[in-house]
Amino acid sequence: MLNVSYQLNRRLSHACPSVGKSCLLLRFSDGSFTTSFITTIGIDFKIRTIELDGKRIKLQIWDTAGQERFRTITTAYYRGAMGILLVYDVTDESSFNNIRNWIRNIEQHASDNVNKILVGNKADMDESKRAVPTSKGQALADEYGIKFFETSAKTNLNVEEVFFSIAKDIKQRLADTDSRSEPQTIKINQPDPTANGAQAAQKSACCGS
Repeated sequence: MLNVSYQLNRRLSHACPSVGKSCLLLRFSDGSFTTSFITTIGIDFKIRTIELDGKRIKLQIWDTAGQERFRTITTAYYRGAMGILLVYDVTDESSFNNIRNWIRNIEQHASDNVNKILVGNKADMDESKRAVPTSKGQALADEYGIKFFETSAKTNLNVEEVFFSIAKDIKQRLADTDSRSEPQTIKINQPDPTANGAQAAQKSACCGS
């Protein structure tokens, strides 16, 4: 499926409610922005096909609710995720502080090698409203060894960059995994050159398709 619809089952968010996850998803998938979003109920998703390194890649992006009452539903989607965006609101320190809880949740329920990116959203807001400095977000990302972006769904700041970055990371990880696990070529049931034609045909038919 690599050539046409190499599908990356990426689950967007896993962060606090009202940080702008759905707005980020809408901006990336539809190129639009709205301030009239209601709270995500359970799970939502969108699909966008992009071109990366000459390949067409189909991104399936899941938007999971941040509220505690949906935790049982959302954690069920962790295991199949190939990548996760941890989104917080730069004007809401509590959403940033909760990132560690979400990372622990991911470590418990997601695959060990899932790709992660930390995202500080609403970076377009006036500096007087900012509660989480850029340096603090970068320090947390460095602590966990993951990439960090600040975004704005409203102005489209770094939205494309975030999604393309995690898609590229997943693609590279899968390629590396395939190259390491690629078996050596082993030939089996080769006809004995000294045997007569009937014997050789019988061996070939025995193990043919």
